[in-house]
Amino acid sequence: MSIRDYIPARFNRQIPVVPLIRLDGAIGASARPGAQGLSDKALAPLLERAFRKKPAAIALAINSPGGSPVQSSLIAARIRRLAEENGVPVHAFVEDVAASGGYWLACAADDIWADPASIVGSIGVISAGFGLQGFIEKHGIERRMHTAGKSKSFMDPFSAEKPADVKRLKALLEPMHDIFKDWVRARRGDKLDAKHDLFTGEFWLGRQATEFGLIDGCAHAVPKLKELYGEKVRIVPLGVARPWYRRFGMGLGADLGAATAGAMIDAAEERALWQRYGL
Repeated sequence: MSIRDYIPARFNRQIPVVPLIRLDGAIGASARPGAQGLSDKALAPLLERAFRKKPAAIALAINSPGGSPVQSSLIAARIRRLAEENGVPVHAFVEDVAASGGYWLACAADDIWADPASIVGSIGVISAGFGLQGFIEKHGIERRMHTAGKSKSFMDPFSAEKPADVKRLKALLEPMHDIFKDWVRARRGDKLDAKHDLFTGEFWLGRQATEFGLIDGCAHAVPKLKELYGEKVRIVPLGVARPWYRRFGMGLGADLGAATAGAMIDAAEERALWQRYGL
């Protein structure tokens, strides 16, 4: 369905309209054509149009293991700005997982709901990659790299890890973690259970997340929206359009001959994000 499907309901003020925007996949700024996942650039047109129609509310259906902290921040900030500019409440509904950046997005809503078995939390920052120096040596490949600036080769995956690089990386991760924690505190406020350290990167199921104040309760989108806006509420599913070959289950690399080593690594890293939560 497209956003045009709910335009006629504007003429009947007795029927509340709530777009249900799907936020599925890992979060990142991938420039690869046809790449799945979430980015501010991809979501911006959809969010702008949805809020512009002045619906009764916006609902977010979230299923994300996280990803880029910057993209998480940009998407969440856009949702908040549009909500405040248009005076529209936002409700988040967690499906399988809203962890790390996925939970960052959920906190953009005025309230958060989840299934009792949903995975919620993982309020931390992670940097992961691959060390390929042994692989290239085994295959007789010589690494040639020349830089101006001693830190220009920072965390090069084809070189041995340097203690100085690891120290510098940790010095970047800690302030980024502070930004994440500040966002959660600002959005959840005194709902958070002050007796527990919720910022260790640990994650919980929906029921326990409710006890800790990370979410507002266990509920599913349709019954909760009917409870809030009445049985006649019109819920309009929206999502980022996928390329035609994705709709037929075709992968860009495998089926169109555009696979690259970079794309394969991206896919492996996204798979690793999901597997952290047993998915």
